[in-house]
Amino acid sequence: MAAPSSGSGKTTVATGLMAAFTERGLAVSPHKVGPDYIDPGYHALATGRPGRNLDAYMCGPDLVGPLFEHGAAGCDLAIVEGVMGLYDGAAGQGELASTAQIAKLLRAPVVLVVDGSSQSRSVAALVHGFASWDPEVRIGGVILNKVGSDRHEELLREALDGSGVPVLGALRRAKQVRTPSRHLGLVPVAERRAEAVEAVAALAEQVRGGVDLEAVLALARGAGTTGAVAWEPGAGAGQGKRTEGAQPVVAVAAGPAFTFSYAEHAELLSAAGATVVPFDPLHDEQLPDGTSGLVIGGGFPEVYAPELSANEPLRKAVAALAAAGTPVAAECAGLLYLARSLDGQPMCGVLDAEARMSEKLTLGYREAVAVGDSALAAAGTRLRGHEFHRTVIEPGAGAAPAWGFTHPQRRVEGFVQGNVHASYLHTHWASAPEMAYRFVERCAQR
Repeated sequence: MAAPSSGSGKTTVATGLMAAFTERGLAVSPHKVGPDYIDPGYHALATGRPGRNLDAYMCGPDLVGPLFEHGAAGCDLAIVEGVMGLYDGAAGQGELASTAQIAKLLRAPVVLVVDGSSQSRSVAALVHGFASWDPEVRIGGVILNKVGSDRHEELLREALDGSGVPVLGALRRAKQVRTPSRHLGLVPVAERRAEAVEAVAALAEQVRGGVDLEAVLALARGAGTTGAVAWEPGAGAGQGKRTEGAQPVVAVAAGPAFTFSYAEHAELLSAAGATVVPFDPLHDEQLPDGTSGLVIGGGFPEVYAPELSANEPLRKAVAALAAAGTPVAAECAGLLYLARSLDGQPMCGVLDAEARMSEKLTLGYREAVAVGDSALAAAGTRLRGHEFHRTVIEPGAGAAPAWGFTHPQRRVEGFVQGNVHASYLHTHWASAPEMAYRFVERCAQR
């Protein structure tokens, strides 16, 4: 599911299709191009399966097929929601990480979601341009979105007659289902589950009424095969040996404040020998029994700073755990939670740093190298990640940086303090599975 540009309605149509096909009894595998964490939450709600990301920048083109096959195993249908415009990818790097590249790697046909709200006959030129730009990308159909009336739909369909690209459906502008947004995109499912369930059901109803589902299914049946072997979290060179003996308990932050996590991370931790136990820092006053390691991913702690601060027993437990040398891996929101304060609200105080909201959005792919040894990465470990935040952190003294960024700009970032590794950088451990094994090994030693 692709579009000429952001804002055309990819998420609306993709999620509605996932829900509609799931309601028909099909096992639907949901995927999202790029590093986005929020859309996959809606995909998971629509399908009952984990939403998974396909990111050719962070994981490399060679892993796209294996990760897709891993997620789609046992399913009848896979639906991949694209990112930005069809041909937009990593800045200055051609097609890398674009929806078009993913479609070619998967040999999958593309459905173009077109915002028809401000055009009629021009839609034919738009679709022709996208269909002819790259002959290796097969535009298999168009879904017209935000259509104003029956007459408007008739004009759009007439314009596309003879284009060679069939119209698979049309969705009315007046029936658009609204999903709330804020500074980093849609509000995650975990923060509004009841409303999200209703929204997904409404999207399914809208898609059933406006899209030819049989035609979409027929198009999917015409997809090629990836030729890839499914990725397995417990296999592959360089991942290390599964920890023997008692399984260390790795507590993973979850709940509304910490929703940013890739499904493969927990799978890798389990494959390395850990017992993965989620907990909610908003409500749980103690860490899971026997915690030997702590993973705190991304999310929106700035939205929940008062509630996180009010849970003083857990803040003290996290601080004591880190002080005792227990391995801690924190990304973005986790970094903020480990600081002394966030927007003036006391946090865990593990790091000598103050965090606050900022007007500036920091966004983009990064190439990074581990500055020194840590519980998560050996010195010199190279990987690609992603930054996405509207906060800044002002460090004190006593901690070494976690990463040295080599592209697009050179700087150091993050904290390594004892067995604590904290950084703004979002990483996909499937690209460097040895990090999960290293982390679990350190946990087992504790």
